[in-house]
Amino acid sequence: MLQTCLQASSKVKDVPYTRLCSTKNILTVNGQFPGPTLHVNKGDTIVVDVLNKGNYNITIHWHGVKQPRYPWSDGPEYITQCPIQPGQKFSQRIIFSSEEGTLWWHAHSDWTRATVYGAIIIHPKKGTSYPFPKPHAEVPIILGEWWKKDIMELYNEFRESGGDPNVSDAYTINGQPGDLYPCSKSGIFELGYPFSKLSS
Repeated sequence: MLQTCLQASSKVKDVPYTRLCSTKNILTVNGQFPGPTLHVNKGDTIVVDVLNKGNYNITIHWHGVKQPRYPWSDGPEYITQCPIQPGQKFSQRIIFSSEEGTLWWHAHSDWTRATVYGAIIIHPKKGTSYPFPKPHAEVPIILGEWWKKDIMELYNEFRESGGDPNVSDAYTINGQPGDLYPCSKSGIFELGYPFSKLSS
């Protein structure tokens, strides 16, 4: 069986983002929030080189990917791997054995997952098709949350207090708060779709 092996690079770094009328630095992958969408085919193996240019340890978890016979870089910090320390690089091998459809990847260290996440679109093996009619379009919709305060400050506060973490200031769709939140009208996520395609 022919297996495709792809290489990708990810730079984890702090960049300024503005949401809800204020700007703060957030941890991102390649400066994107949410992070880049990975497109692979069922049966592919990819190697992702993660360079941590942020200020905190980080791991990346490939949510829903089985990683047969290779769980060593699946993301849970201090469980299946040591974290990638600031300034360090780690190559993660991800095996898409039987997965098909849409999954996601996210940071798996403390609360870094609040801004470090993205979609994985796993297409059928080359020469095959999905077990359903081909979609008219493929648009990942990623739900998340946004806190005005620095996420690591929040994390440390609720750990020290023993209480619950603060409720987020907004819910997001593809990194954008809805138009009912302050200062969000121009940056909302919109998806136009022809009504005629909905019934076909």
